[in-house]
This record gives sequence, C-alpha cells and structure tokens, in this order.
Amino acid sequence: MSISIFLFLALLFVIALLIVRALGRSAPARGEPPLTRSGPPAEQILAERYARGEIDEEEYRRRLATLRGAPPGGAPPGGPSP
Repeated sequence: MSISIFLFLALLFVIALLIVRALGRSAPARGEPPLTRSGPPAEQILAERYARGEIDEEEYRRRLATLRGAPPGGAPPGGPSP
C-alpha cells in the first residue's frame, strides 16, 4: 500500500515537472525577441559573413543570386528565349 502511494506521488511529480519544462521553453524571456523556427534568414547570414570578411564580393553576389533564384552572372531565371 505504501509503495503504491509513493509511486503515485512520484508519477504526479514527474508529470508536473514535464509541464513546467514545456511551458518554460515556449515563452521567451522578457526583452528577448521570440525565436523563429527557421533561424535568421539566409540572406542575413550571407551579409554578415561578407561584413566579417569571410567571403569576398564576387562570392557574396554569386551566393545572393543563387538564394534569390537567379543564376550567377545576372541572367534572368530560365535563360534567354530562343
């Protein structure tokens, strides 16, 4: 009898702990912007890498064109019409 009460109380404690942890993750702290699931946009990351000097201007423009769906070199998507 006492073992079953102990197990029941332990189960209640675990459920309460899981609820508190789940609620704590969903609410951002005060003053912090809410997190997006996708993270920062790819263009922003690319711009930051260019600003830090990790990539040069040519590579920045080439990757930016790729992100925006244009082939490198400035031609419109789909190429020239015949």
